[in-house]
Amino acid sequence: MFTGMDEVDWASMGHAYGPADDVPALLRGLASTDPAERETALDGIYTAVHHQGDVYDSTLACIPFLLELAASPEVQDRGAIVELLTSIGGIDLDDDELDPEDEEFEDAANYAMAAAAVASGADVFVGLLDDQDAGVRLAAPCALAMLHGDPARVLALLRARLEGERDTEVRLALVEAVGRIALRHEALRAESVTWLTTLLAGDRPPGVRLSALTQLARCAPGLLPDDVASTATALLRAADGDGSADGYGYGNGDGYGYGDGSADGAGTSTTGPGAGAGTTAAGAGAKTTGPGATAADTRAGGAGTAQGHGAGPGTPWADDLLRTLHSALGDRVDDRVALLTGQLSSADPAQRTDAVWMCHGLIRAWRGPYDDVVRLVGAQLGDPDPLLHGAASSLLESLFGLALPAADALAERAGAAGAAGGNRPADRRALIALARLGDPRAVPALARALGQPELPHDVAFAVPYLGDLAVPLVPVLRGRLAEVALDERLYDRAVPLLAGLAGVRAAEALPEVLSVLRGAPARSGEWVTEAALRALTSFGAAALPAAPELRALLGGASAGPSSSVVAAAARALWAATGDAAAVLPVLHELLAADGPDERRAAAAALGSVGRAARGAAPALRELLGSPERWLRMDAAVALWRVTGAPGESLPVLRTAWEENRYGRVEIAECLAEMGPSAEPAVPLLRAELSRPRRHNVLDGGSGSHDIEQDERLLALCRAALRGRG
Repeated sequence: MFTGMDEVDWASMGHAYGPADDVPALLRGLASTDPAERETALDGIYTAVHHQGDVYDSTLACIPFLLELAASPEVQDRGAIVELLTSIGGIDLDDDELDPEDEEFEDAANYAMAAAAVASGADVFVGLLDDQDAGVRLAAPCALAMLHGDPARVLALLRARLEGERDTEVRLALVEAVGRIALRHEALRAESVTWLTTLLAGDRPPGVRLSALTQLARCAPGLLPDDVASTATALLRAADGDGSADGYGYGNGDGYGYGDGSADGAGTSTTGPGAGAGTTAAGAGAKTTGPGATAADTRAGGAGTAQGHGAGPGTPWADDLLRTLHSALGDRVDDRVALLTGQLSSADPAQRTDAVWMCHGLIRAWRGPYDDVVRLVGAQLGDPDPLLHGAASSLLESLFGLALPAADALAERAGAAGAAGGNRPADRRALIALARLGDPRAVPALARALGQPELPHDVAFAVPYLGDLAVPLVPVLRGRLAEVALDERLYDRAVPLLAGLAGVRAAEALPEVLSVLRGAPARSGEWVTEAALRALTSFGAAALPAAPELRALLGGASAGPSSSVVAAAARALWAATGDAAAVLPVLHELLAADGPDERRAAAAALGSVGRAARGAAPALRELLGSPERWLRMDAAVALWRVTGAPGESLPVLRTAWEENRYGRVEIAECLAEMGPSAEPAVPLLRAELSRPRRHNVLDGGSGSHDIEQDERLLALCRAALRGRG
């Protein structure tokens, strides 16, 4: 083994952390009889030689030796080596990516050479399909589907191997690999789909049939049964009761994790090279195994799951299949809701926990009727399993108004937690979710939370959603704000309290707010100052005693506070005094500044002044042609608000709607203000209401208020269309 390795000039090569002269030791470590040494070596290769999926010259030099290791029966943990090879060689490149003029030509060429080098040795993987090591058999199918140059031969091998395979997870890997071939090779799709359809309709174990259903959803959704949700649920129930005595139950014992999913297909778990049986279109916080993951990533979910549930009495692979199925179903929201209804009715708390995270992925990405699912999620709040009720409270906190069907369950949880004096994160999230519904039952629990010695800052941010119902909380908010030290920790301590007071328009808190405004430290103090100014603005004329401090902050665009502070001070002074002459000069100055941030802040402030700022109309008109898309939008909104004439603003707003989906909430608010004058924008509004996908979905991430913002957009669109038939 390793013949010729010492003749390679490793020192002349490189990897992520410099010269590659340490690579021979890492390769030898993979063949060690010591499990810890093997794991350290694998970590080292993923960390340096294949860092974040990169391919270096040293990576290319490793490939022959990795193939040799994978083919050597005496080497242990060869499944991980197969996964590593699949990751190194499994990156697809289009021809146009190999343009020599491209700055990334060398990297692209390395990927192409890696793919060719691994593919040239891919016959090694054929011999691994019936290896004695189940971990090797688990990795081999995907390696063949992705890397072998004869996919027709691979398809025949995979189908034949399924007949002799007894390990459940390996069976699923074989079925998944056939689905991958169907997606990658159009000429083999019909044959692959026919086989998958036969598996689904046959008398195979329920796990295999569920896997076939999942792969059909990916590569031939038109052939799915009409009752796909009930079919999947029935197969899942059958799999739960199948046990492992006949080889169909537990497989090789590897568990799969579920994360705190932020995108469609939430809680993604990726198994197998590149993306195995559990791959979904998007997701976050998931456990990853196989190429692209380090050995440490694999350990994080290994036996058990990322959140701490063990394999339990059910089927640890089922969660992966269900995630993939959810992702493949895409905008078929009704089917996905029905599927989740079955999952949330399972007797297994681990399965229900995973279903809650999948709910997050669905609701985060797609609009739809979720009352029944939300009610079932609310029912999980009473479960003793901390992972389950924690997941449920986290989801409900993110839903804002959509959490209404779970209001009673949230109130029960918040009340019970308050009576017990608890301050666990799950209890706080349930309380925040209840407050975000504007439910009066949140007020007593909020009062207790705000009175705790160490104030939980996220709780105070929920106060504004209660509106006037939160008036009884004003004394405790004032008291806590008066206690805050004016030091470097002022932001974390004061801003939530200021937000709460602003939400209630608690003018009686003027002394405490002024104290913060006057004492905010210079360093990092501007955010605190802006929060105090927003509170003063909400107080309106009652903030008149603060006028001297507000005038002092209007230092102009060239000196003194930042443009955002100056604009916020102008808003507060206008709200307190109604004196346009006091604020317009500095806003005109900001509007003429060089930076787009200054001009955006000025435009927004002028819009809040309204008709009294109509003298700024010419300057705002000039900004309608700005190359900055956000500035064009802000100027158009402000121009409407200072003139009341939609003619010049509407074309800009309609264009902004199409080119900047993240600005649609503000545009829709403006269109709703325009009333009948917004008639030219009606097609845009109706088209938005007809879209199934949320306007602000971002692959690979999400924000805590994304669902709320999209639901607000829908409400504004309906308001703007009201009365139009």
